[in-house]
Amino acid sequence: MREIGARLSAAMLTRYSTAILLLPVAPHDEDWESLPQGQALKSLYQSKSRKAGDMVQLRVGAEAQTLMTLVCVADTATIFERLQAAARVAKHVLDGDPETLLILVRGCPPAVAEPAVQALIAALQAAAFRFASFKSKPKPAAALARIDVAAAKSKDLELTLATSAGNNLARWLTALPPNTLDAAGYRQLLEDLARRLKLDCKFYSEAQLKRMGAGAFVAVSQGNATRDAGIVRLTYRGVGRRRGTGAPPAAARPAISLVGKGICFDTGGTNLKTHKGMLDMHTDMEGSAVALGSLYALHRLDSPLTVDCWLAITENRTGPLAYKPQDVVRAYNGTTIQVIHTDAEGRMVLADTLSLAAERKPRAIIDYATLTGACVYALTERYSGIFTNRPEMRDLLEAAGATSGERVWCFPMDADFDTDLESTVADVLQCATEGKGDHILAARFLNRFVPPSIPWLHVDLAAGSRAGGLAHIGTDITGFGVRYTLDLLRRGWPAAGRTIQ
Repeated sequence: MREIGARLSAAMLTRYSTAILLLPVAPHDEDWESLPQGQALKSLYQSKSRKAGDMVQLRVGAEAQTLMTLVCVADTATIFERLQAAARVAKHVLDGDPETLLILVRGCPPAVAEPAVQALIAALQAAAFRFASFKSKPKPAAALARIDVAAAKSKDLELTLATSAGNNLARWLTALPPNTLDAAGYRQLLEDLARRLKLDCKFYSEAQLKRMGAGAFVAVSQGNATRDAGIVRLTYRGVGRRRGTGAPPAAARPAISLVGKGICFDTGGTNLKTHKGMLDMHTDMEGSAVALGSLYALHRLDSPLTVDCWLAITENRTGPLAYKPQDVVRAYNGTTIQVIHTDAEGRMVLADTLSLAAERKPRAIIDYATLTGACVYALTERYSGIFTNRPEMRDLLEAAGATSGERVWCFPMDADFDTDLESTVADVLQCATEGKGDHILAARFLNRFVPPSIPWLHVDLAAGSRAGGLAHIGTDITGFGVRYTLDLLRRGWPAAGRTIQ
């Protein structure tokens, strides 16, 4: 991906197998005059009235070797709507397997052109990306080798590319089969990635966690046939990492801690899921993938932030050693938990992981989890739910969802919800016996493991998977959360000292 400047000649155009031209509903004559074969393009485009989203195609250049796709861009639209429209364009264009692709804009004001171009780049990056394939005769790799942008230099291109890379990593991990990305395989992948990116990596094994008193995590992991579960902490040192200008040590207080639920497969445990409910439970580690994808994007941007990334990696299996309803376990921070339902394992592993993250006194914590069906019922898969111990920041938190195109809704979590989690034998119930408001009760449960002094955001990934995709993502697995996180940190949330740029 590169920017080549806004000027375009006929000779330059012939270097590309496909070009995408973004236009307003009614371009001016000078817009056409600045294009090779502008009159032919004008005649085709103005052959009938146009509306936002319309696409027409014409082969242009020497021997008509460049396929030009003219796209009518909306004057006003939300970022989500621009991403959604860009996904249609990307699919249409990439179906032709172009090797080289040019994006150009004519007639659109900067306030329209810039977000439209960035949305299209994000959609192309997502659509061209390929998941791991285990077919004996895999499909050929995508032909697309290069994308160039003939437009005014963008301040957001690097951010868009980094965010797309993080999202693609999150989707790729989430789609891996559970016998490939099991706990041991996940740990190995993370250690390899840490070496390549020069991150610090620490693994807390199940045995070590048991000695430390992390009983909530161990309750879930003890049902596994193998003893390879654990919690991984990756540390990115922030500013100066590449330039050698004195990056802070790994022990420095993190500006932000990203915490992810990494349940590599979820049977439901003793409270066994049905076939349909269990079928796609290899994706129950998507929270950890989003946390890791966000870290990867920050690394690619050479962000000045120091970041801890904590991943709770285990399976939730059934068997003679699996935890069961009415067990009472003690979490790492000393809280005793009365188990009600073994399929509420996500909040158990996150409880200890949040406590460990909080010990390093980060300036803020964000956790991600495919945690509750209640959140999906409340919002569908178009939004994700957010919960925070800083309710006064609701407007900022939701605004980041609007400007990233990954929409979120901030739910209440007032203290009186705790009455539904009162236990007669322990400090807290794991969950209520009824499912109503479970997304809120899960957030209230997790709140006990984050000190009030640390700003905390919990993201319940209702939009982590949606049939047909969402916004610019065309696959069921969306990787939702990476764009949102980078937008939020770019805003400086929660006054953590520095923005990501």
